[in-house]
Amino acid sequence: MSATEQASNENAVSGTTRSGTLPDPNMTEAAEVVLPCADFDACLEFYRHELGFKIETIYPADKPTTAIVFGHGVRLRLERSAEPAAVTLRLTSTDPAFKAPVDIAAPNGARIIIAPKDKGYILPPIDQSFVFQPFGEEPAWGAGRAGMLYRDLIPNRQGGRFIASHIKIPTGGPVPDYVHFHKVRFQMIYCKAGWVRLAYEDQGEPFIMKAGDCVLQPPEIRHRVLECSDGLEVVEIGCPAEHPTMVDHAMTLPTGQFDPDRDFNGQLFVRHEADKADWHPWRFDGFQYRDLGIEAATHGLARVRVAKAAGVADSDGKAASHSGEFLFLFALSGRGSLSVEGEGSFDLSPGDSTVIPAETAFNVVSKDDGLELLEIGIPAED
Repeated sequence: MSATEQASNENAVSGTTRSGTLPDPNMTEAAEVVLPCADFDACLEFYRHELGFKIETIYPADKPTTAIVFGHGVRLRLERSAEPAAVTLRLTSTDPAFKAPVDIAAPNGARIIIAPKDKGYILPPIDQSFVFQPFGEEPAWGAGRAGMLYRDLIPNRQGGRFIASHIKIPTGGPVPDYVHFHKVRFQMIYCKAGWVRLAYEDQGEPFIMKAGDCVLQPPEIRHRVLECSDGLEVVEIGCPAEHPTMVDHAMTLPTGQFDPDRDFNGQLFVRHEADKADWHPWRFDGFQYRDLGIEAATHGLARVRVAKAAGVADSDGKAASHSGEFLFLFALSGRGSLSVEGEGSFDLSPGDSTVIPAETAFNVVSKDDGLELLEIGIPAED
């Protein structure tokens, strides 16, 4: 090798010949070939089951639009898109000079996207609005991850900050899930009907979550859905609305460890069992609530309660309001009515849900002694 060739190769490695358009190659973490998919679901199944690729990341969970799969020495980024495109190579870089994606063309015409390393979720600013989402006679269910059906409870996502989903699996048995985790600020699952068997990282043996039970999934805890009953229904709330689901191919669950005090990014795992709960007076007359233990486990980030009517209310009673960033109610059973300042009155039936903005007066009245509501408030407040 001549001195000139050696110097050229050394400069290519060190990045001294770069014009400034490209990041330092030593700070490039991964490369992905981007493939647009008009039929995203069929495309993902083909690459997984026919070609043997494995999922690394997929999002969002309720209607995936992006999946990163790997195998045979290559990573592919499948993107839901009806537009055909030339071959695209996507590089992720830790180079601080690249704070936003840069799109360039290679000499052969290939599209090269240089993107900053994904540090996890992006938390959109607070954007509160009133939402009432009735269950209706023909609720809209969409196909989501691992064969689950999703019903969107907050279509406007409160500006992208929150997502709430009513999820069901009509036919029970083994669930085609895998060990995975979520990069989130907050995520919890409440079992509305049926039962599901789950396994969580360092939380002992798999357990059954039945109707009325709840789990807090702290950020990045590995977990897996193993099997469920016919007619399983759960309510899942997450922040932010769009967050990555990452697959962990190296971990096997259960891990053989039980560490209930393990800290996962500032939060503890919670398994709340309804039949062990105590009841206390709720914010409205004629109601009691049970606390699901999430306020303590999140150090006040969130508070989750289930309120039930002790009978039929004789009057509208007093109104309430909150000063937080998010208040969500989901009707679990029974019938009642909801009155919201500036919005009017709404009948409450099982499956109905609402988001109440801060400083907005509202009131809940029971129409029978079976009314039961799931309440999520962020942050926790009196």
